[in-house]
Amino acid sequence: MPWKNRIVLSIKTCGLLWSAALTAGAGLPAAAFAAALAVEEVAPGVFVHAGLHEEADGGNQGDIANCGFIVGAEAVAVIDSGGGPAVGERLREAIRRHTDRPIRYVITTHMHPDHLFGNAAFLTDEPVFLAHRNLEAALMARADHYGRRFAEATGTAVEVVPPTQAVAGRMEIDLGGRVLELVAHPPAHTDNDLTVFDRRTATLWAGDLIFMERAPAIDGSVLGWLKVLRTLTAVPAARVVPGHGPAAAPWPEAASDLQGYLGRLVAGIREVQKAGGTIRQAIDRVGTEERPKWRLFDDYHPRNVTAAFAELEWAEPE
Repeated sequence: MPWKNRIVLSIKTCGLLWSAALTAGAGLPAAAFAAALAVEEVAPGVFVHAGLHEEADGGNQGDIANCGFIVGAEAVAVIDSGGGPAVGERLREAIRRHTDRPIRYVITTHMHPDHLFGNAAFLTDEPVFLAHRNLEAALMARADHYGRRFAEATGTAVEVVPPTQAVAGRMEIDLGGRVLELVAHPPAHTDNDLTVFDRRTATLWAGDLIFMERAPAIDGSVLGWLKVLRTLTAVPAARVVPGHGPAAAPWPEAASDLQGYLGRLVAGIREVQKAGGTIRQAIDRVGTEERPKWRLFDDYHPRNVTAAFAELEWAEPE
């Protein structure tokens, strides 16, 4: 899509009347978020910032998910821009400390705010904003809610920048001697999950299709997620960049805890349903042994059981 035709949903254009005090960095110490993000070069030319295992608040300004970039001979691709305006600006500063090559692409792995609220920091670079073909509709349906929640939690307003090019199926982009393969997946973590595979270093960027350390969140299909994970574990990657967790981890070993959690969820809920049990009983019983493995378990596990219970009520056993 030509740059002049890009769609930007801002506070003004969508009619959201947040307080004028909700500006980037409001109420924070001067220069609190001025420094470049710390990034780790997990493979040659592949840089990752590991987010905090927290919920977004005024202290972290949305720095709660992994984000980063890949440098080619001619251009740079950002993969997830960070969870807030300040995070995006700091990620851009980190890129500029490593290279002056143009930022040609900003790739979003899925619709959740902690992975895309930094997009506006890259508008001046005039990149192609790439995402799953389902992302724009899902994001626009939730933009008001996401923006209000972020403003209330952090004291910062956001400009929501939707994709300018959609990915359906597979797509390749070339950064100059460096080809990235983008794959749009069926419903799993969400209905708009996208992965990026860097062929040169065999690095798989999985977004939130892979959670490590922090409790996962089901916002799509638990059965679909398990199927996608079976597909992903066959990808010949040396390492994975998860959406949450360390900057990188060995592949496919990094998927084992998540596969175990989701599998136990399905098995446990089906057992409760077979006995005529309720969602409340499932929340109290199913998967509680997993608590020691996951940060924020009590914040997300009950929601996961509820979502999976509803899905499995109508799903045929495999």
